[in-house]
Amino acid sequence: MLLRLIAYPLGLLMLLSPALCRAQELDAQKKKTDESIQRAIQFLSKTQQPSGAWSFNSYGESTAATSLAIMAFMAAGYVPEEGPYGDQINRGIDWVLAHQADNGLVVHHKSHGPMYSHGISTLMLAEVAGMLTGEREKKCRQVLERAVKLIVAAQNVPKDKRNAGGWRYNQTSKDSDLSVTGWQLLALRAAKNIGCDISADQIDKAVAYVRHCRGRNNMGFAYQPGGAPSATRTGTGILALEICGQHHTKDALEAGDYLVQRPLHPDEFYYFYGAYYCSVGMFQMGGEYWKKTRDTIMPQLLEMQKHDGSWLATKGSEKEAGKVYATSLAVLALAVEYQYLPIYQR
Repeated sequence: MLLRLIAYPLGLLMLLSPALCRAQELDAQKKKTDESIQRAIQFLSKTQQPSGAWSFNSYGESTAATSLAIMAFMAAGYVPEEGPYGDQINRGIDWVLAHQADNGLVVHHKSHGPMYSHGISTLMLAEVAGMLTGEREKKCRQVLERAVKLIVAAQNVPKDKRNAGGWRYNQTSKDSDLSVTGWQLLALRAAKNIGCDISADQIDKAVAYVRHCRGRNNMGFAYQPGGAPSATRTGTGILALEICGQHHTKDALEAGDYLVQRPLHPDEFYYFYGAYYCSVGMFQMGGEYWKKTRDTIMPQLLEMQKHDGSWLATKGSEKEAGKVYATSLAVLALAVEYQYLPIYQR
């Protein structure tokens, strides 16, 4: 009888110990993640320009850099108009609002792919609009409405069947790619969520283009239709489908399987872009898709953080963009489970 009394709790402990160890591992990782995010936020707070903007190394002050930094603050739980970073966020928002062109384009430097900056900036304005008050809110919604109209007009530029429904570098482009399309689609969904008038047809056309970007042999997603798939583009495709009501469709599930089998690696070009899209996209997928992605990308990012709290890409145009770019995207990836940004919410 005594042996039974001893054996029962020992057996129960053996059954529970793997789950207990896993819970402890997650708690330890969460603590490291929280600390990492706070160090990154401190870095970003120190790199804001006197104008209120943030900069890319390669292009100087930028609406995209500023918008990514603002969203990083928000993803970490900081909001405009209050709290320790409220004033900095306000100044960043005001700087972006002051840089809308007459045609609605929200950019500062137009030297490379203005629709990239425009999509990111429009997404930020849609995410922050509901947190503002008074004249700043009014101005934000006015700028946002014009920004959305430009995105819709750019989508409606006549394109051939291969490119229809998507976007590329300029608002008059007649071709499309998944990278630029991803940012515009995120912006439209976020804007629709706060009441902007965006037709279902615009979303449906964009989703159709995303589906055309399935990689060769229907593996993952590619930069353009018929291209080779990659982890970065697959993350973009998954998130685009998930936020547009295509949760766990055949395309999304197959892409999720591809990403589990061929996860994002730090040596890849556009790693930080990929870390953002893969993290948010697979978080939307949920379940084992998210668990496996989290267990891959989160330790990578924690390992790569610099002593000053920043991140810096090792190659290509991401390296040229500099620390603000990489740090903002790293925070946006790490903070996905906080669900502070509306676009993160399932």
